[in-house]
Order: sequence, then structure tokens, then C-alpha cells
Amino acid sequence: MNPTFKNYLLEITQSDDAQEVEVIQSLWSGYGKISRYRLFGSDLQTVVVKQISVKQAQHHPRGWNSDFGHLRKLKSYEIETKWYKSWNQQCTQDSRTPKFLACLSQVQHRWIVLEDLDTEFPLRKYDLSLAEVQVCLKWLANFHATFLQREPTGLWQTGTYWHLDTRPDEWEKIEHAKLKSKAKAIDQLLNESSYKTIVHGDAKVANFCFSIDGKQVAAVDFQYVGGGCGMKDVAYFLGSCLSGSDCVRHQDSLLDYYFSELKEALCSYTIADLRDLEEEWRNLYPVACVDFTRFLLGWMPTHGKLNGYQLGMVEKVLKGL
Repeated sequence: MNPTFKNYLLEITQSDDAQEVEVIQSLWSGYGKISRYRLFGSDLQTVVVKQISVKQAQHHPRGWNSDFGHLRKLKSYEIETKWYKSWNQQCTQDSRTPKFLACLSQVQHRWIVLEDLDTEFPLRKYDLSLAEVQVCLKWLANFHATFLQREPTGLWQTGTYWHLDTRPDEWEKIEHAKLKSKAKAIDQLLNESSYKTIVHGDAKVANFCFSIDGKQVAAVDFQYVGGGCGMKDVAYFLGSCLSGSDCVRHQDSLLDYYFSELKEALCSYTIADLRDLEEEWRNLYPVACVDFTRFLLGWMPTHGKLNGYQLGMVEKVLKGL
């Protein structure tokens, strides 16, 4: 362990000693790791530390090494730190996140120290029942309600890791000529929505931690949190945990559930405003699906999520432009 960081960790946790006991995961493209530390002589038993290296990674899993990508990645870690320091505490119990404890920066390294969610949310799931999908949609609805119409100060002006302006290399590789030519128009439709919120930006099922009974979740990984239409999170999440056929079968009922939870969380809004919000966002749901599909077609055109449901959305949206 870095001596400077260890001394800092002991100080902020009031510990006698700290030991790394588990590497939870490596960060994408070799930018560091997320580890669990056991604390000795502290009121806290464990903490989770995200250690980030600011050196440029040399081995991207998909071969997307570039200075542009490196700077995007560094900005994502700066924004995640800003999120935890300035925004995270506003989340409610129904949009639970790890509590922020501290952060430290050196020339080549950054550390973010967080609550260990495993004490309350120890389960990670990849195949979800419909009830578990609804639990995550409830989290998203409450998260979006909390930050509805808030200016994303210090965050990405437009959230999500696939946002068009941050992915010019992937856009260049798209072979679907019509979608490529309409990518900016699709992006504009989402950016010009009347109702905006803060989106998680990477709301895949792997970033949700479940309670033992499966009835509550917390979310992690806020590198691409920023402004935008809430449908970006919903479309991406449903695509991350459902097959194309399940999306066809359950899309309407799951959107109904999301909007029922959103309206309940927005109880101070007028009925007219809630109606307008729901109408706008329902119309933008297919657009949000196509926005992410645009990214996949450039980044990894053989990806398993490029199924009939997603490609059918592309044809539907393009016809309407």
C-alpha cells in the first residue's frame, strides 16, 4: 500500500492499521483497481477504495487506445470524485449509493474511499427476475426524481459513457450509413427534451448491489453521471438485463412501472406536469435505445446486445426522422 495513502486512510477512519483483503475488480483498460480494506481499531470494519492511476493505459480490451480516450477517462474519474464530494449525499434511501468518506490525490494516483455496501447489499446479480428488474427501475425512478431539472454543475453536461460528442472514433467506424448520418439528430432530440435530470450514465445490472431479500438495491460507479433525459438510463438498463424477446414482451409493463414510481416520487408536481413529462419521455424511450445502439455499432458491431429488438428500434426511429 502506498505509504502516504495508508497514513491518510488510518487518519480519516481513526484506525490503528489497515489491510487490503480483496481486489473487488480491476478498472477498465488498466486504470487501477477497486479493493476492500479491513480496518483495525476503528468503528468501521471495512471500506472500499477505488485507486486510480492517471498514466495512459496501453492495452485497451477493444483496441481503442488514443489520447482522446485517455483524457475522457481521466475526466470521468474527476467527475466521479466531484459526484461523491458534492452530490452523492442528496440521494435518498430509495436511491441508495455508497457513502463518501474521503479522497486523496497525488501526481500519478487518485484514491476514493467509500462505505462498503456489502454489509447491507451483498448480492450481485446478472440474470434478473421481473421483480428484480422492477427493484432497479424503482431506484432509477427515485434517482431521476431527486435530480429532476437540476443543472449538472461539476458533472458531465451530458451524461452517459456513450454520448456522441465523446465518441468520435466509434462514430467514424459505423457502417450503418443512415444511422451514422442521423446520429447528431438523435442526440439532439434527447438533449432538447423539456424535462432533464441527472442520469447515472452506466446503469447496467452489474452496477447494482442487491440486499439479501432482493427487495432493495444500491448503485455504484458514477464516472459518467451527468445531465440528460432519464430514458437513457432506463433504455440502457433494460438492454443490460433482458433479452431482445423479453424486451419486446415486457417493455410496456416495465415502462408503466417506472413511470408509476417516478410519479410517486414527484408527488409535489402537478398532474399536468407529470402527464407532460411522461408523454415526452415515453416518446424518447426508442430514441434513447437507438442512441446506445449507435455506439455499439461503432464500438463492437458483433455485440450480443445488437439483437432484433434494438435493430428494430433503429428502423422505427429512423423512419420518423
